[in-house]
Amino acid sequence: MSTPPRPKAARSGPVVDRIFGWLAKGSAIFTLAMLVAILMSLVVSAWPAITKYGLGFLTSTTWDPVKEEFGGLVMIYGTVMTSIIALLIAVPVSFGIALFLTELSPAWLKRPLGTAIELLAAVPSIVYGMWGLLVFSPVLSTYVQQPLQSLFSGVPYVGALFSGAPVGIGILSAGIILAIMIIPFIAAVMRDVFEVTPTLLKESAYGLGATTWEVVSKVVLPYTKSGVIGGIMLGLGRAIGETMAVTFVIGNFNQLDSLSLFQAANSITSALANEFAEAGEGLHQGALMYLGLVLFFITFVILSLSKLLLLQLRKNEGAKS
Repeated sequence: MSTPPRPKAARSGPVVDRIFGWLAKGSAIFTLAMLVAILMSLVVSAWPAITKYGLGFLTSTTWDPVKEEFGGLVMIYGTVMTSIIALLIAVPVSFGIALFLTELSPAWLKRPLGTAIELLAAVPSIVYGMWGLLVFSPVLSTYVQQPLQSLFSGVPYVGALFSGAPVGIGILSAGIILAIMIIPFIAAVMRDVFEVTPTLLKESAYGLGATTWEVVSKVVLPYTKSGVIGGIMLGLGRAIGETMAVTFVIGNFNQLDSLSLFQAANSITSALANEFAEAGEGLHQGALMYLGLVLFFITFVILSLSKLLLLQLRKNEGAKS
């Protein structure tokens, strides 16, 4: 005896689809409205400093709350330089980690090593800062800064980058700590996008006699370039916005005496963390909010440049084809 066919589940009507569409659209509009609201609040709070200093705030190195004279160049320079150092260190290391995990690692090591790298992202930033100040800074001073000074002493231009007291705190120390912090993020994203590459493409390249590097450079990277750039931008955003770890190791020095990597400096986030609670109403708070607005603008420019880079890469692909 044949069993009767099961009744089909009732389809959700067009009303449910409309509600879902409204919710999705509302979420997007809410996100955009929040972004505009944050921008407007920064502009309103920074308006006293904007009206007094204008764009000259970006080129002035003076920061004197007593005389109410403020300039943000020292903080902007510290933020940009530490982020650049962090990227220069973190991107090659992250690429090597992702390449090893996806192409070279034995199966028994792949999962525990990947988990260990991801666990680094869970370490609180204040722990990185304390470790950097108490443990890493003395090691950096003794085994890196002093040998670099001896090696490049008297060399034009290059020697100036390694001048100053090798005390273990400053721009270089902050950049290295930031690199350690963002490596797990970039490496995890790169590993995931490398694994998305179809196995057939890689096996075809290996079958034609390609080496591992040729497979990665000619097949994997072109296929996953959007994800790779996205991972790098994610790490850069973490580096630019990091506060506590940088506050511990950058030196919090509001003067720019030289362009040495060993010099104690300041960043936008560390200046906000150190001074905002004690800042009086008026120009001091306005200057700090102006720094926050500059940080917002720097992040926006970086994201826009990454989008333009991706568009240019797609254009080049179309021209080649």
